[in-house]
Order: sequence, then structure tokens, then C-alpha cells
Amino acid sequence: MNMKKTAFAAITSVSLLSFSLGGPMFAAGSSFKDIGNVTGKDKIISLKEQGLIKGISDTQFMPASKVTTAQGLQFITGGLQLTLAAIDFNKAPLASDTFSKVKDNAWYAEAFVNAHYNGIKIPADIDPSKPMTKELFTNLLVQAVEKAGNLPMINIVPADIADEAAMDISYQGSIQRSLKYGINSLDAKGNFSPKSEITRAEAAVMLYNALEYLHSASDKGPAN
Repeated sequence: MNMKKTAFAAITSVSLLSFSLGGPMFAAGSSFKDIGNVTGKDKIISLKEQGLIKGISDTQFMPASKVTTAQGLQFITGGLQLTLAAIDFNKAPLASDTFSKVKDNAWYAEAFVNAHYNGIKIPADIDPSKPMTKELFTNLLVQAVEKAGNLPMINIVPADIADEAAMDISYQGSIQRSLKYGINSLDAKGNFSPKSEITRAEAAVMLYNALEYLHSASDKGPAN
């Protein structure tokens, strides 16, 4: 299998993007009825109105439902439109070529293939059925954002994170950049909660923030 080139979909406007969480989904229509007291409600509504998210039913988003690793990766690859369109292969790639626990006929297999061949670094032994932690989702989302937007390397003053010791050391850089990009923020005590299992609402808000950052970065144009 030979890969001649890799390219990401150009990100010029948030309105060009779409994503889903996998499984049975329903088209955007009437408002979600179960997000009244959810943090980030306006962002979820905005994404739905733009046709960028779908619910478990036409009126249910299930914001507190935990996101599996498979769902989280589908969320990212769909939202940032990572495909194999710009990559040439001698043989169509299979998820099992790279990932030991991803079956080729699984509904999420394509998301793993698309992410891998677009340069997103994912552990080969990752378990798609496990709940996705905040630090893992952040790491994968930041990688995808930086590739999709062709973002330059940046020097930042690291934020003081109260529970930094709880982080996987390999995720620290992407977590710090997520704070810089406005994808994430710390809580009132300065904690990131890296090992917390993210919910659909949290994932939607993070993706909204990522798309907003890409939109603002594209408006500014390339750095001098």
C-alpha cells in the first residue's frame, strides 16, 4: 500500500462542516427538548440550526450520555471532513491493517482509517468501545484542528493547571494548545479533569469551539 499524498479538506467556514456521533440519527428539525439546563446550550442549538449535529431522536440530544472512543473519533473526522479523497492507494486500506481492536465491518471503521491516514496519531491498540476521556478527545481534536487548518507551530506560556499531575504526559502539549485555541477552559479551581469521561454535550461544545477557532484563523489569513 503506497500513499502518494495527504491533504485535508480546506476549512473556510464553519457552515461547510458536518458531523454525527454514529448509530441511528435524525435530521435537524424541531428543537431539542432535553438541553434546557445544559452548559453550552446556545452552542448546541447553533450547531443544530446549521445542520452540523443530529440527535438521538428529532427532539432528544441526550447531552449527558457518555461518548465512546468510536463515537468521539467519528465526531472529529466527520466534523472536520477528514477523508481519503486526496490519498492514492494500491489497495484500499483496512482498519485492521493498523488497529488491533477495530473490526473492518464496524460502523466506525472508516473514521479510524480516515483519521490515521490524515496524520492523526492514534494508539494501535485503542479500544473503540471504551468511554472517551477528556484528555484523549482533546488530543485527537487538537491534532485534527491543526492539520485541517494547516496551523503554524506556536509558542505559548503554559497555563497553570491544578491537576496537571493527573494528565497523560503525552497529552500535555495538546491540552495546553486547546486552552490557547479556546477549545477548552479550566474550571473555577484551575482543574482540567483529564480523566473525566466526556458527554455528548461536552464534545459538541468542544467541537463548536474548535470550528470557531478555525473560522477566525481563516479570516486572519496566513501568518507573516
